[in-house]
Amino acid sequence: MGDPKGFLKVKREKPQYRPVCERVKDYSEVGVLRSNDKSMEQASRCMDCGTPFCHWGCPIGNLIPEWNDLVFHGHWKKAFMMLEATNNLPEVTGRICPALCEYACVLGINDDPVTIRENELAVIEHAFKSGIIKPRPPLKRTGKAIAVVGSGPAGLSCADQLNKAGHKVTIFEKDDKCGGILRYGIPDFKLEKWILDRRIKLLEKEGISFKISVDVGIDYKTAQLIEDFDAICLAGGARIPRELNITGRDLKGIYFAMDYLTQANRKVGEKDLTINKFMDARGKKVVVIGGGDTGADCVGVAHRQGASCVVQIELMPQPPECRTKDLPWPKYPMILKTSTSHEEGGERRWAVLTKRFTGEGGKVSKLHCINVEFTKDTKGCSVIKEVQGSEFEIGADLVILALGFLHPQKEGLLNRLGVELDQRGNVKTDDNYMTSVKKVFSAGDMHRGQSLIVWAISEGRRAAHCIDKFLMGNSSLPLV
Repeated sequence: MGDPKGFLKVKREKPQYRPVCERVKDYSEVGVLRSNDKSMEQASRCMDCGTPFCHWGCPIGNLIPEWNDLVFHGHWKKAFMMLEATNNLPEVTGRICPALCEYACVLGINDDPVTIRENELAVIEHAFKSGIIKPRPPLKRTGKAIAVVGSGPAGLSCADQLNKAGHKVTIFEKDDKCGGILRYGIPDFKLEKWILDRRIKLLEKEGISFKISVDVGIDYKTAQLIEDFDAICLAGGARIPRELNITGRDLKGIYFAMDYLTQANRKVGEKDLTINKFMDARGKKVVVIGGGDTGADCVGVAHRQGASCVVQIELMPQPPECRTKDLPWPKYPMILKTSTSHEEGGERRWAVLTKRFTGEGGKVSKLHCINVEFTKDTKGCSVIKEVQGSEFEIGADLVILALGFLHPQKEGLLNRLGVELDQRGNVKTDDNYMTSVKKVFSAGDMHRGQSLIVWAISEGRRAAHCIDKFLMGNSSLPLV
């Protein structure tokens, strides 16, 4: 490394964000991009650790020490080339990835880890701004046509890799714009949509075709799909939400998180809404059920819509603030996370079970809850026990269910293709990502279930390698 004692001289600098009083008034990105000088300084903290566990922690195997060293020396172009060798969407992961790599950083054993995610973002944004990134269509085409169904991170990564291999790739997207959950499931204050548009325009110039507002299996028959393409990759995500089947669920004012976020994103994008009433939190008491990242995104949107108060409740107990003996380094720890949305206000409650909803005039007005505690049974499994006498109520005009996702939508494409599903309802594949239907592959959340963006990119890249090998007999594409 350029400065083997950099981690001793320089302390980790936390990400910079716009002031809360300013950012809650708009949907612009909350993060502030670091200067190149600051990024070079932070990159110097990447130590000569011998065995870099950040590689192990990153599902796409980013060459982190290598491009950190290049950034430290100011070799930005080489750093970009090293970064794009493993990551098709670094401008996205640099903003919304939970940075598994940082929790596996060797420096994190007894100090604050390297700011890997911010360094990654600095590299890709420097590459765009300085003109390093230009369309590079393949010099030779193979004559093979491939359909990728779904334009989320798995679909885009798979298509990008296959296009680089010289295949003619067409991406089908049922929404009116490409990006999948990145487009309508992630708020603009975390990922502005011009960032997606910039990447999609680049892919178009490199030869990838995009067919939007096409629901494959409905608008485009599966028999025609099989006939028109030499291989197909299903990357449509897992969008069926987990339901909360309790008394009062049918009251008005209770919505799934993805419906709420999608509508909010469409509103920001100045899209005409096709439903009768906008799910607006202005002046309302909002309760978000579910303590994950999606729930936090809903909290941030509610703040910007002008909610009178926001409460987020979670069934599980409050996580510890630092690692426990059960989750030692370099494992990814289940610790307390406070997002930018939480910093903007609201209340968080833990170990809360919602028993029923009640309302007036057909509209929700209260949640009836009880505190719970977790014990272990004789087999060591967790058991939820209600705390007697701890019942309480929360007033609510708007309730958002952010309880995760179960599996992909089966109606339409999957049923008509007849692909086999696993026990969880996801698309089942062999070790080469091929489904039970020949020449039909699957990747991302549709295949592995709800997961992180880096896993979606990893699966898209791996599926691309297997598709290329299936078509050509061998593949020069990396397996990771």
